[in-house]
Amino acid sequence: MVGKVLGIKDLEQFSSRRSSVYVDPECDKFFELPLFIAASSNDITTKCQCFQFSPGKEPALRSYTEIQQLLQQGKKRDVKNILRENSWPINSPIRSQLWPMLCAQHQTKQQMLDGFYWEMVHQVFGTTELSEKPIMLPAFVDATHCLPYHLTSTGRAVADRIVNVLGYDCPDITYSPVLYPITSILLHFMSEEEAYICLAGLVGSKEKVFINQTKLQHEVTWKTVMQIAKKHTKSATSYFQRICPGLKLERIFMDWCWWILAGLPFQHLVRIMDCYFHEGIKVLYRVALVILNLFHKECQSNNEWSPDNIKNDIGNALIKFCKKIPVSPAKLLHAAFSIRGLSTQYISRIFIKTEMLLKSRSVLTSGSKQLIKSRSSDNLPTSQSQVNIQMMSHTLTIRELFTLWSWLPVRITMYQPVLLYTTEEHGCSLTTFYVRVEQHEPTLLMIKTCNNEVFGAYCSSRWFERNVKDDKGQRQAYFGTGETFLFSLYPERAKYPWVGIEGDKDLGHSSELFMAADSKMITIGGGEGQAIWMDENIRFGKTDSCKTFNNPPLCPSGDFEIRVLEVYGFVGI
Repeated sequence: MVGKVLGIKDLEQFSSRRSSVYVDPECDKFFELPLFIAASSNDITTKCQCFQFSPGKEPALRSYTEIQQLLQQGKKRDVKNILRENSWPINSPIRSQLWPMLCAQHQTKQQMLDGFYWEMVHQVFGTTELSEKPIMLPAFVDATHCLPYHLTSTGRAVADRIVNVLGYDCPDITYSPVLYPITSILLHFMSEEEAYICLAGLVGSKEKVFINQTKLQHEVTWKTVMQIAKKHTKSATSYFQRICPGLKLERIFMDWCWWILAGLPFQHLVRIMDCYFHEGIKVLYRVALVILNLFHKECQSNNEWSPDNIKNDIGNALIKFCKKIPVSPAKLLHAAFSIRGLSTQYISRIFIKTEMLLKSRSVLTSGSKQLIKSRSSDNLPTSQSQVNIQMMSHTLTIRELFTLWSWLPVRITMYQPVLLYTTEEHGCSLTTFYVRVEQHEPTLLMIKTCNNEVFGAYCSSRWFERNVKDDKGQRQAYFGTGETFLFSLYPERAKYPWVGIEGDKDLGHSSELFMAADSKMITIGGGEGQAIWMDENIRFGKTDSCKTFNNPPLCPSGDFEIRVLEVYGFVGI
């Protein structure tokens, strides 16, 4: 640990410098201590939000060592419950170890070598000395929301430097307004290098989402929050629409993350971060829903938030409300985690559906066919990948590769394709298919028939999921997500996305039969027919219309004989 946390004995020494510390002018019963004082000559943090000491015996709180042991044993659910229930004081030293450990579990790259960060700093700035001049921030930072959370000028300069180095090391980040505020929060509890390593873990996480990194992800996220709120805070959203008939809900939800990051008191924010660094962005979703409900109740009972006072600027009123939110951090989190029916799977489903709906709006009409406009022209396969595909593939020409590339999810186009399985080299066996393919996600499945038709599917989930069992110990018949789609490349070119992107209606079980497999067959798409079905010898198949994709048969005869089956994965995912 680079610094120390001030205790009660330090208060007398600290009081002589009290003028440089933020003091709550409205509440004499509160007093402040700095959260973290750097050991170097330049203090990073001089100010913090206040907290109140309560008399009597303090509740027994879990230690860092206990949580560390649970994580090492793989007991993530137990850790989740501890983080939700243990209200460590805002100046508790546990976070200087706890937060780095929580962030480290999401790191997908190899562990950083000692000194890596400072080498990067020297590479970017030519020196490791902190410049006295302002540093130009990366383009992905939202300059209007560089929230410092009471950092000194030195602390802000350190935060500037961290996001610059992160932008240099992660060029795929194009828009990430929350990254700077989270950097500032981390610096209250750890050194510059530790804060960078934490951020790298959150940004690189594959299993959970923590920080949006593109404008598309940012838009999809706030629209996902809006869709969830329409269901889980129906009364509140209906109320706001009713008092502001000319205001679209979109204007309110575009700023949802700032209700939390710019509005809530710092002691609330720190407790939320305790859970966020373990569980991901879904924690913020839950907190946002509670804020909406609380605000709605206050609007009905408190004249300060009457319709006449807020209807012209509900967004700003929400943030002002959050600044003096009438519940404690513990009660806020308890309410957030008491919301039922808000599982990770449910949120993921809404997110994917929203993302696909946004993409479907950039549609080019070509005759009677619709092709999704490419958002990924800057992320085409490298020339070496193109050469490799030309040499190995029996199904794809370069032109067809580019067409297919324009249909992929944008984030996937950042990776290079690799041939995982081909019947030409690996034989016609479903067993071999699974051995070579089942752990990869996503995959592109390409079929060329003996009549030279070329079609296939983008499969969003691992084929290994055919073995996953439900709570009753039974294997699930179908798996996959709404990102799965069908396509035809020859003789016709067409993409057939999931029918669920066309609206918010519940289309029923038959519209969500994405992928199925066992030792005897593979199926993609279902509901009154199977879009693609192949036998265990990967020799014969059939194609029908199905409800999941609303597709025609992918070849005129319906039944087909397979000349070549190829499956592609993506390097680095």
